[in-house]
Amino acid sequence: MPSERIHFVTGRLAEHSLRAVLAELGPIAGFQYSIDVLNITVAALMTPEWIARRIQVPAGTTRVLLPGYCDGDLTPVEAAAGVPVERGPRDLRRLPEFFGREPPAADYGRHDIQILAEINHAPRLALAEILAEGKQLSADGADLIDIGCDPGETWNGVGEVVRALREVGLRVSIDSMNPREIAPAVRAGAELVLSVNASNREAARDWGCEVVVVPDLPLAEKGTVPFCSATIEAMVPAAKGDSPRPSWDWHLDETVAMLAEAGVPLRIDPVLEPIGFGFAASLERYFEVRRRYPDAEMLMGIGNLTELTDVDSAGVNALLLAICEELGIRSVLTTQVIHWARSSVRECDLARRLVYYAIRHRMLAKHLEPKLVMLRGGKPLRYGPEELERLAAEIKDNNYRVFAEDGAVHLISAGLHLADADPFAVFEQLLAREPRNLDLSHAFYLGYEMAKAATALTLGKDYRQDEALDWGFLTREETSHRRTKK
Repeated sequence: MPSERIHFVTGRLAEHSLRAVLAELGPIAGFQYSIDVLNITVAALMTPEWIARRIQVPAGTTRVLLPGYCDGDLTPVEAAAGVPVERGPRDLRRLPEFFGREPPAADYGRHDIQILAEINHAPRLALAEILAEGKQLSADGADLIDIGCDPGETWNGVGEVVRALREVGLRVSIDSMNPREIAPAVRAGAELVLSVNASNREAARDWGCEVVVVPDLPLAEKGTVPFCSATIEAMVPAAKGDSPRPSWDWHLDETVAMLAEAGVPLRIDPVLEPIGFGFAASLERYFEVRRRYPDAEMLMGIGNLTELTDVDSAGVNALLLAICEELGIRSVLTTQVIHWARSSVRECDLARRLVYYAIRHRMLAKHLEPKLVMLRGGKPLRYGPEELERLAAEIKDNNYRVFAEDGAVHLISAGLHLADADPFAVFEQLLAREPRNLDLSHAFYLGYEMAKAATALTLGKDYRQDEALDWGFLTREETSHRRTKK
């Protein structure tokens, strides 16, 4: 087959770097290329209309690739070029990645884990607050809104809240062990009850909905360790053999048998314990329940780890959902109260898609979901000292370019190259060497960009001037004030 021939459009300043990248990339990626160096220093300032009046496409070209910063409708360029036109990456150093990328699989995004998102201490909230939070949790990916009741007095308003949530189209579960709260919630439309054990299983016969079965361990006050672990050793499954059944389940088997006989649909939650309170042993209980009940629906409450561990929640959520996917646990209960777990629902929504795809396709869960890589996302690219010096020598305008490389913030302009690990030191050097005074807006802009560059150096992120740092799905896109002004 004839080789693809791609026509690359760039500006004078990026010409040298583009030629160097394409000389190595072209033979590897299997395409021929031509380069159109238009009469502009900074390629990011091009517009489609401006390019259309100047582009010269060689015969045999199969497509045109514009700089990624070229915003706007590409129709004028396509009309002038006579071939398809597309944008490349915003940083030409990303071209190898651009040409090596695989299109997303048609089935990526599928999942089979249901997310229950709890509204904690719901009786303490106004109805408007509950509705607003429920809608947001649903938008983040929650399938059911779990109404968290407080132990103690019976909440008489639970039915009204459930009914209001159902009226705005939300599915609801009720988190209580009090039959006097559960019954009106179910009548109002709650489809799942958390939780049932020996204390309330008789009443569960009359609710007419699915329930979550938990062990008969004493519940502590909400917000603290939910299950006492002083007797954790008794809950560890005994070795296989003819030995008597251990008391590991604390009547869980009895509750399951009774509800199954009564025809009550159920899910089993052996309860995940926090670190230091039997976490590893509680994981083993999930494996044991799956062995005992190979076809049973199960649920894992993951908040005991995300809310009660000093660590960003995204990695913890991804790991726990991977365990759930492999064990066939098809629902998780999460909360997002503590500040380091305040995006847990969104994290779980992304993680369930990632683990589903990786397990179904028997492939590593790597380079599939960049939105979950937040703290260290965006692998840093280097120009190197020689290329930075070349830029400083070739730049003819007085605009400042900011770079973050080799532990230092670099500031480059016409005949100027300042660098230091401390942005304040760079700015002091600039004030000492520049004959012209910086206006306040320009000084603020440089301070803002250099602060981003210093943050990128600290975290090992990629820094690109006038672009938001990559924080995964938490990234807030920025308007390029410099390019907008131009």
